[in-house]
Parts: sequence; C-alpha cells; structure tokens
Amino acid sequence: MKNSKENRQKNKRFINRVVQADALELLPDLNSNSVDLVLTDPPYFLDKLDDSWKYEKVSDKRNQQVVKSLPAGMKFDREQGLRFYDWYIKIAKEVYRVLKPGGFFLSFSSPRLYHRMTSSIDDVGFNIRDCFLWVYTQNQVKAMSLDHFIEKLDATEETKKKLKKKLEGWKTPQIKSCFEPIAVAQKPHEKTFLNNILKHKVGLFNTNIRIGNNMYPSNILTVEPIDEIMDRHFLIPKPTKLEKEGFNDHQTVKPLSLCMYLIDLATFSKNAVILDPFLGSGTTAIAAKLLGKKFIGVDINQEYVEIAKERLRRLKETDMPIRIPQLRVQSLV
Repeated sequence: MKNSKENRQKNKRFINRVVQADALELLPDLNSNSVDLVLTDPPYFLDKLDDSWKYEKVSDKRNQQVVKSLPAGMKFDREQGLRFYDWYIKIAKEVYRVLKPGGFFLSFSSPRLYHRMTSSIDDVGFNIRDCFLWVYTQNQVKAMSLDHFIEKLDATEETKKKLKKKLEGWKTPQIKSCFEPIAVAQKPHEKTFLNNILKHKVGLFNTNIRIGNNMYPSNILTVEPIDEIMDRHFLIPKPTKLEKEGFNDHQTVKPLSLCMYLIDLATFSKNAVILDPFLGSGTTAIAAKLLGKKFIGVDINQEYVEIAKERLRRLKETDMPIRIPQLRVQSLV
C-alpha cells in the first residue's frame, strides 16, 4: 500500500509539467506502465541535430551559405545512422518500460534515417504496426551545385566556365524532401485486445476520428490543402497562425492539429497521460491540454523549455483560441 502511494506521488510531480532535463536521465524516474502514449519528435541525428543539439548552434543563421558551415541537417555522414541507433535504442528501452501494455509509441523521423530509428524501436520489443507519412509541399531544398569546388580547381577560367556549363543542374543527391515518416509502434498488449483496453484503457485506434471529408483514418496525413483528391482523403484541419508566435524560433515546430489528431486516434481514456521526452517548443503538451489529457514534457534545452512554458501560459490567458479539429469525438472513459 505504501509503495502504491509513493508511486502515485512520484508520478504526480511530473504530470502537466515541462521539465528541463536529459531524457535518458529523467525517464528512469517515471513509473513503469504509467504512460498511455509517447508522441515525440526526437533529434534526427543529421548534422548538428543530434543528442547534443545546441540552441545557439542550430539557430545561428550566420555564414550558412559557406560550404564549411552548412545549415543544420545538410551535411552527409554515414555514421549518423549508427550513432542514432545506438542512442535511440536506449530511449526506446525506457519508453517501452514506462508505457502501459498496448500503449503506442509515435516517433517522427527523417526519411533517410527512419530505418535506423525504427530498428531500434523494434529491437527492444515493440511491435511496428504501421508508418504514418506526413506529406507537405513546402520545404528547403538542400542539394548543392559543385560550382564552389570548380572555382578552386587549378584550371583556366575558360575551363571552369565550360565545366560549370556541363554540370549545370547536376547537384548533390539531396532531392527536395516533402514528407516525414512517423513510426507507429505498440508495446505488446496483455492477453487479448479486449482484455487490454478494459484493464489498461489503451491499445486500440479510435476510427471515429476521421480525416479529410469524413474519411476513415489513413496513414497519409496532410495539414495544408494540396488538391481536391488529396484534401478529401488526407487533410487534417489546417494549423492557425496563432501556433508559431514571434517568440518561438524552434527550427522544427510541428503542427498542432497533426499532434491533436494522433493523440485523439491513439488514446482511449480522458485521463490519458501523454509523454514527449523531446518536447521542443511544446506542441505535444499544448495538443494534450486542448484535448483535456495530461502531459509530461521534457527537453534538454532550457531555451525551448521556456518557449514551451510561454506557449502554455498564453494558451491559458487567451482561453484556448486555437481551432480544435471539428471531427474530434470525446474519449469514451
């Protein structure tokens, strides 16, 4: 009895709080089998976007046109995926422990390193159920021409000019990326699905949460109008301009409506606890709050923690003005 009370108190100090901490140091403090959903957008382990992500380094836009100082995420290194796997398997082990049986682990990634992330999740015992694709049309082109290197050749200006002409339009193999994959992993359920949902209040998808023009949930998701067919089947309510306010300079802010959709789809209980160990500017916490759920938000960067707290504070002050998806239904219990 005493241990049960201590566990409740242990959990209570993290509920509905944004905590500045290293996820690998904080996750062991959470109770086992206590979280309904983990929804997160971890560091992708592309150049400068790893577990030592520094606010000042990633946000600094100076000299980004110089090859030796590429914008974050543009440098190719084969070792990135191996480092990502080694780090994320430690995260996945802790996520597995804290999730309730049948609980879902939804984790964003980059297309290039998705396989490493998903392998780490799979290798700790999760069942990989699916992969959501968040599709969008706007993104930064990361490919580079070789003109800068041609200029450094020991050759005549005429030779350089001809070579540039010959290679015009040929760039490094980095095509415009217009989707982000989201791993859909599930901790094995206890006995049957029915037993699990009744005992742990998690483990099924709510197909009453529709997408597009009242369509059955799909593993393709969009939050911007694309065309009539795509919108009818895959569009989630468009994010409002209120989401990313002037003070929020996080590099990869996720759409609130997208996170709300995923939370509504994967959580059954009105008291569900949503954990985001890489909270960034706080979108997961705001989405959970708008849906009446509980959240635990963790981020290693103090700057992002302050941004998340400010967004949550403003949300309260403005009486939650951000539009909630119209097709959302109330949780069943």
